Amino acid sequence: MDKAVFDKGLEIRKSVLGKEHVEKSIASADAFNQPLQELVTEYCWGWCWGRETLPKKTRSMLNLAMLSILNRPHELKIHVKGALRNGVSRDEIREVLLQVGIYGGIPAAVDSFRLAREALNEYDQGK
Repeated sequence: MDKAVFDKGLEIRKSVLGKEHVEKSIASADAFNQPLQELVTEYCWGWCWGRETLPKKTRSMLNLAMLSILNRPHELKIHVKGALRNGVSRDEIREVLLQVGIYGGIPAAVDSFRLAREALNEYDQGK
């Protein structure tokens, strides 16, 4: 593990997903899934999100589209909240999800809109 990349990833991960969520994920890791937490933090957040070519806002919008099409509801809700933290507006979230309907199918968009609305409400309530 590259500690510098991991530490950078941990900082980015907390800034996008929220400190409480990330610390809970890491604290609840056990011998079985600890390597996954390290991989996600170092590789996804440190190496990929840590690159400066795309701003976090753009990365968030890409994630919303990909997670919608991949039918990953838990991750989609987390990343809707992260997108808001990264400056993505509700209107932009809506536009991303409309585009999901065109390229990923209407059922994917319908589910994603429902999940996004839940995430937006939770975000507004401080959850």
